[in-house]
Amino acid sequence: MKFSVNRAVFVENLSNVQRAISSRTTIPVLTGVKILATDNGILLTGSDSTISIEAFIDANNEDNQLQVEKAGSIVLPSRFFGEIVKKLPNEIMHLEVKDNLQTDITAGQAAFTLNGTAGSEYPKLPEIDSDTSFTIPANIFRQVINHTIISVSNQEIRPIFTGIHFVIADNHLKAVSTDSHRLSQRIVPLEVPESLADQEFALNIPGRSLSELTRIAEDSDNIEMMVADKQVLFKTDNIYLYSRLLEGKYPDTDRLLPEDYQTRIQIDAPDLLSAIERALILSHEGRNNVVKLTIDSDQVVLSGQSAEVGEVEEELNISSADGESLAISFNPDYMRQALRTFGAQEIALRFQSPSHQFILLPANAQDNFNFVQLITPIRTPGN
Repeated sequence: MKFSVNRAVFVENLSNVQRAISSRTTIPVLTGVKILATDNGILLTGSDSTISIEAFIDANNEDNQLQVEKAGSIVLPSRFFGEIVKKLPNEIMHLEVKDNLQTDITAGQAAFTLNGTAGSEYPKLPEIDSDTSFTIPANIFRQVINHTIISVSNQEIRPIFTGIHFVIADNHLKAVSTDSHRLSQRIVPLEVPESLADQEFALNIPGRSLSELTRIAEDSDNIEMMVADKQVLFKTDNIYLYSRLLEGKYPDTDRLLPEDYQTRIQIDAPDLLSAIERALILSHEGRNNVVKLTIDSDQVVLSGQSAEVGEVEEELNISSADGESLAISFNPDYMRQALRTFGAQEIALRFQSPSHQFILLPANAQDNFNFVQLITPIRTPGN
């Protein structure tokens, strides 16, 4: 195998596939990156057996400055290879695999030789040829993921909660995540092929797979999602991301979202976020990491204390408040993450009681849960 290519283009695509490579894999060959060169271009592959990423560098794209002199394949150690190509001089890099699988990497006056592994030893990725396919703009899908990834669990005790639950039905995409302490939900319109319009699809995709997808997909891309048995494939212009699906039935979360409320306040999300971040200075020093929101008539106060350090109290500048008086305590880190998903808009907080979950949603939400964050309160003395 022998080719030359624009180094910046190669590094960008290599960095994308390296996101799938883990040094902790039990399959030694998966610590490497596979390089396959054909007359059409170069295909880079990285995998940890749960998530796999392929990136294609097209020989017909002049910006890639790709010239393939000899087709072939090789697997090179990902970490060393990545560090080498990132620090090579010059615009063009050259790669040549010798008969003994030793691989020469050169650019300008710099030359490296790495020991490689035959490309044939790299596991084959699953072939996904499915008629179940949906297309969504990358910027919309990234938003859906960013709004729900915060509630994905990092505890493997209940694997189903380590992913985001997607339901496709009635020309809408619904994404839900929960770690049993909080819940995030986002619903957006989705154009569904006519042949699939009367069907419903539910799938559980690992949070890590979706996080990596948001990092490599460009906003200008369309993402095609192909669903198969136990696998899902995301396709952009030159990137394929394969992920296994999480097995099991996701719990019914609709029943957790309260339709009614006893107390409601309306406030700018950035204002509340700033107040929460100030309260965090002390709450992180306490044993329980708790802050309290007290609502009385049209006065709303955020407070917290640390027995070791001191206390904080701040009256919030709200747009409106209605309903019964209430004092409720919660984890401020959960609140901070939830508030960040709303950006600069005004939001509503709805409460049932100090012991019930409360929700955050856009202030202009018309009695729907298209975008909602739910947080479970913390019981404290007096609540």
